[in-house]
Amino acid sequence: MEWFFTAGSYDAAREGHREALFALGNGYFVTRAAALECDADGVHYPGTYLAGGYNRLASSIAGRRVENEDLVNLPNWLPLRIRICGGEWFSVDRFELLEYRQQLDLENAVLLRTICFADADGRRTRLVEKRLVHMRQRHLGAVSLELTALDWSGTIDVLTALDGGVVNENVARYSELEKRHLRPLESDAAGEELYLKTETNQSGLRIALAARTRIVRLGEGVETNWVCEVDSDRAAATASLAVTAGEPVSIEKIVALYCSRDSAISECGEAARQAARSAPDFASLLASHSRAWGQLWRRFGSEGDLADVEAADDLRLALRLHVFHLLQTVSIHSEDLDAGVPARGWHGEAYRGHVFWDELFIFPLLNLRIPEITRALLKYRHRRLEQARHNAREAGFPGAMYPWQSGSDGCEESQTLHYNPRSQRWIPDHSSLQRHVNIAIAYNVWQYHEVTGDEEFLAYHGAEMFLEISRFLASLASFNPRLDRYEILGVMGPDEYHEAYPGRDTPGLDNNSYTNLMTVWVLERAGKLLAHLTPYRSRELREELGLSDDELQRWDDISHKMRLVFHADGVLSQFEGYEDLAELDWQHYRQRYGDIHRLDRILEAEKDSPNRYKLSKQADVLMLFYLLSAGEIGGLMKRLGYDFDDAGIANSIDYYLDRTAHGSTLSRVVHAWVLARSDRPRSWSLFREALMSDIADSQQGTTAEGIHLGAMAGSVDILQRCYTGIETRADALWLDPCLPSQMDNLVMRFRYRNHVLVLRLARDKLKLASRKHDSAPIRVCVQGREYLLGGGEVLEAELKDQTATRAGR
Repeated sequence: MEWFFTAGSYDAAREGHREALFALGNGYFVTRAAALECDADGVHYPGTYLAGGYNRLASSIAGRRVENEDLVNLPNWLPLRIRICGGEWFSVDRFELLEYRQQLDLENAVLLRTICFADADGRRTRLVEKRLVHMRQRHLGAVSLELTALDWSGTIDVLTALDGGVVNENVARYSELEKRHLRPLESDAAGEELYLKTETNQSGLRIALAARTRIVRLGEGVETNWVCEVDSDRAAATASLAVTAGEPVSIEKIVALYCSRDSAISECGEAARQAARSAPDFASLLASHSRAWGQLWRRFGSEGDLADVEAADDLRLALRLHVFHLLQTVSIHSEDLDAGVPARGWHGEAYRGHVFWDELFIFPLLNLRIPEITRALLKYRHRRLEQARHNAREAGFPGAMYPWQSGSDGCEESQTLHYNPRSQRWIPDHSSLQRHVNIAIAYNVWQYHEVTGDEEFLAYHGAEMFLEISRFLASLASFNPRLDRYEILGVMGPDEYHEAYPGRDTPGLDNNSYTNLMTVWVLERAGKLLAHLTPYRSRELREELGLSDDELQRWDDISHKMRLVFHADGVLSQFEGYEDLAELDWQHYRQRYGDIHRLDRILEAEKDSPNRYKLSKQADVLMLFYLLSAGEIGGLMKRLGYDFDDAGIANSIDYYLDRTAHGSTLSRVVHAWVLARSDRPRSWSLFREALMSDIADSQQGTTAEGIHLGAMAGSVDILQRCYTGIETRADALWLDPCLPSQMDNLVMRFRYRNHVLVLRLARDKLKLASRKHDSAPIRVCVQGREYLLGGGEVLEAELKDQTATRAGR
C-alpha cells in the first residue's frame, strides 16, 4: 500500500488537516478534500484556489488601516448531497458511521472515500466516492459518488450545486480582516447543467464554473428530472430516483473552471459551459488523468532499499506524498501561467498564498526532473523585474529589489502587523527587511543554468535579473574606512526571530553573515556571467543597464572586502552583536510550554523578546552550508582574507544546531543536510522528522491552513542531491555519495544538460547510464575523478569509503 495515504476513521478535530493533505490539484487550481456534503462550518472548509488568483482588501486593525492581498477562496464546486426517503440530508457529522475510510491514491491522483452509515430509521447505506482534478485537462474536476442501499429499497434525493457565497476564513488569525472577495455576476441552471460566474471585487478577476451532473445505473445514463433553483451567488438542482437494495447507482459531476485571464478563449463563462458539456464521462476522465500522472511518476521516480522494510514503506509513501503535492502546486501547466511558487501551496490561505524564498528549496528538485517548470516559474520573477526596480528606487537604491512576499504584481506584500494568538496582540512586523530573498532568486537563476545549460534563458531573462540584483546588493554595502571593509547594515537574515537590537528603536541587524557572504557569491558570479555571455549580448546588457567599468570594479572590490563577524572562539556570528546576547534557558521553556517551535510568540506573550537571546527560528548561518560546498565556502573565505577552515565550519555548525527552535519546517531540512557527512544518524533522524512535518502536523494546526511546500520538496531533495552527493557547478555533474547506514542502495532517474540519466548507487559503486543517444558528452566528477559521459554510454565507478568529515558537504 505504498501508494495509498489513508485515514481509517473520521475525526472532526483533524478534518482541516486532512483536507489539506488529501487535496487535489493540477498546477492550475487546487481543491481541498472537504466532504461533498458539508459547507464551511468550523470543522469543514471546502476551499478551491486558482494559481495566482489574488485580490486586495483593506481592513482596520488596532486603529490602523492595513491592506492585504489574499489568495481568494473561489466558489465551491463540490456540493453533492443525498437524502434517503425524504429524511435528513446525509452528513458525516450527524449520522451513525459504521465504516469510514478516506484514501489518497497517489499513483492515480484520486481521492477515495468509502462510508457505510445508518440513518435514524436504521437503514444502512454505502457510499463510495472518487474525486479528481484532471492533470491533462487543467480546467476540469470530477466526482463520482456511488450509492448502494444495503438493506432497504426506496427513493433518494440528490442535490448538486455551485456555491459562490464563500469567503476567506481558513486562517483563524485573519478573522478580524476583511474576507469577502467575490461578487456575483451570473448564475443559471437548466436540466443537468449548472452555471455560476463571479468576480473579485478589487482585482476584477472573473471566475466561471459550469457543472454537468448525471445519474448512472448499470453503466447507462438515467433520464432525470432536475428541479432547479438559482440565486445571485448560487445555482443548484435536485432530483429524486428509486433505488433497490443491493443495486448501486452513481452520480457523476463534471465541473469546468475558467477565469478571465485564460488564453485561447473568447469569454470565460462560455468556455466553462462548453467544456462541461463536451467533457467525457468520469471513467474516461479517470483513464486519461491516470495516464498523465503515470508519465509524471516516471520522471520523479526514486527507489531504494532499507533494512527496515516497514520503515521503507513509510518512507516511500511520505516521499511520494511530497512529490504529489509539489506537482499539484506547480506542474506542466505553469508554463502557461503567470504564477509563482506559494510557500503553502494552493492548498489554503496561510501566508495569503504569497511567494517567499521557498523556491530555493523547490527548484533543485524540479531542475533535475522537469526543468521546464523551473523556467516558467523564474519567468514569474522576470515579469516583475520592472516592479523590483521600482521597489529599489522607492527605498533609495539602484538595481532590482524583489519583495520578501510577492503576489500578483511584485509589490511588497509583507504584513506590517502580526497577530500573536498567545497574547492576542497585534505587533509590528519588519520581515520585509529580509533582503536575502534577492540572493535566492539570483542563486536559482544560476543553478537552473548550471543544470540545463539553457543559454537562451540566461541571455534574455536570467542575466538581466542577476545583474540588477547584483546592483541592488552592492548598493546595500557601505564602506567602513576604519576596517577597510564593506558592511551591510539594517537587514534581517533567514532566522526571523531577530529583527532588531535590544533597546534600539529602529529595526534591522548589521552584518548578517548569510546575507554578506552570499552577496559576495552573487557579485563574484556577476563578473563570470558577463564573461560567459557572448560579447554581443554582454555589450547589449551593459548598454541597457548602464553598467560601467567603475561599477563593476566596485562589485569586485566588495567581493574581496566584505566584512564577516566572528565570535572570540572563531564561530561565524549570525550577525554583529549576536555573541553579546543572553543565553536562553531552553530547559525551562521546554518544561513550561512543551512545544517551543514558536518561541517568538511565547516570549512576546511574556512581554519579552527573542531579540534578547542567542536563538534561531530556523537555519541562518547554516544556510551557507546548505547552499554551498565546503570547498566553495573555503574559496569565498580565502577571497575575503579570512582564515575559516574545516574546524571553523564544524564549530559553527555545532554552535547553531544547539540554539535552533525549528520554528520553520524548513529548518530540519537544512540541519539534516549539513549533518549528512559528519553525523549520519542524526541527519537521518532529522530527515525523517522533516518528512513528517505536514503528515504529523508538527507545527500544531498550521497544515490545515496549507501545506509547507518548501519542506516537502526540500525533504525529497535530501534524497535526490544530498545523500547522492550530486552537485552541479563549473559545467560538470559532481557525485560524492554518502548513503545513510539505513539505506542499502538507491536508483534514481534525472536530467542534466540534455541527458536523461539513470543513477544506480550502492555503497561501494555507482552506475550512471545516459538514455539519450544524441546528447553531447558531459563532464562527470565522481569523488574527484573526472570522466566524460557521451549520449547512450554507461559510467561505472568504484566508491571510496566515506570518511566522516565536519566540513559540510
